[in-house]
Amino acid sequence: MARRNSRTRRNVRRRVQKKVAGDRSNLPALELLTELPTFDELSPRQEQVDAYNTYCSAVPEEELALGCVVRLDRGFPAVLTVDEVFRAEFAAQLTKSDFSRVAVGDWVAVRTPHGHDMGLIEAILPRESDIARWRGGSRGEKQTLAANVDVVIVVQALEKGRLSVNRIARSAVVATDCGADVAVVLAKCDSVGEKEVHAARESVREVLGEGCPVVCSAVDGATTSGVEDVRSLVPAGKIGIMLGPSGAGKSTLLNALLGREALETGSVRESDGVGRHTTVTRRMVAIPGAGIIVDEPGLRTLQMVGHERGLAKVFPDIAEAAASCRFRNCTHTHEPGCEVLARFGSGSDDQRLGVYLSLAAEMRESATTLDPDIVL
Repeated sequence: MARRNSRTRRNVRRRVQKKVAGDRSNLPALELLTELPTFDELSPRQEQVDAYNTYCSAVPEEELALGCVVRLDRGFPAVLTVDEVFRAEFAAQLTKSDFSRVAVGDWVAVRTPHGHDMGLIEAILPRESDIARWRGGSRGEKQTLAANVDVVIVVQALEKGRLSVNRIARSAVVATDCGADVAVVLAKCDSVGEKEVHAARESVREVLGEGCPVVCSAVDGATTSGVEDVRSLVPAGKIGIMLGPSGAGKSTLLNALLGREALETGSVRESDGVGRHTTVTRRMVAIPGAGIIVDEPGLRTLQMVGHERGLAKVFPDIAEAAASCRFRNCTHTHEPGCEVLARFGSGSDDQRLGVYLSLAAEMRESATTLDPDIVL
């Protein structure tokens, strides 16, 4: 039995190695990717430089370099250093730990062993921001979408007048909780009239406040508007990430920012006018005359799990009132001694309060579904 189990493990290991080798052979050639940033366009924080120097002093025999993960293709990171860009895998001590997953934007200590066809990531340096979502059920996990991002650009298409302010707000809550600023881009504004565009912009401002930048854009062949406003959201030296559902027009907008068709875009479904999902890779894109934007595949879901801090930051006045409610588990809908009801009413005719109550209720419900030993 032991001999058979050993043989089975070897066979499984060979199949995995064969699959990995096949996956690697289909990866795009990095030297052909013109949209990647240069090392000079990136700037690690002082805390990350200090952490890198501390790590190097502990392993002086290693020839290490400071690098940034600029692309992920099917889990294979591409790392940019001051000298080159190359594919990398993880050192043994990382593969055995709980923190062996890098994200685009991560700063790492990396080396290129002699005779090795890939670099080796030895350490992942501390993140200043961690744009992450909860993925899974009662025993799910947080998935980092991008690291060390300065601003999250929430992209929502105005298709036939439809606008999900709730989805925009949940993205803003997640981004704020994760340590980034928030801006909103209303894309495909040429598909509706000026009245609908104005109403959509005012709805977003009502919910997120006047301090949140809202840009209206349209990119359709000869018609291009709002592109320079989007460019100004991520100035040189800053990193942004575009978040939004599949078909929102993120890749089309990025191509307009680049001034060329560098990123693949999909056709539009005639039934609902929504673009087809095309982005399958997480990657940094250097924007001429601006900073860097992380291109992210469309998100089908963005669960509200453990983002109470972000909710309070996006809706500070409502959160302040909620802290004075008589009951800690107040739902702000009917309870006596509810300060939210006293100050703002029921929310039935207040869009901003309605969004807050909806997201707060979802977070309370999500918390009850998690296994007791899960720590958020």
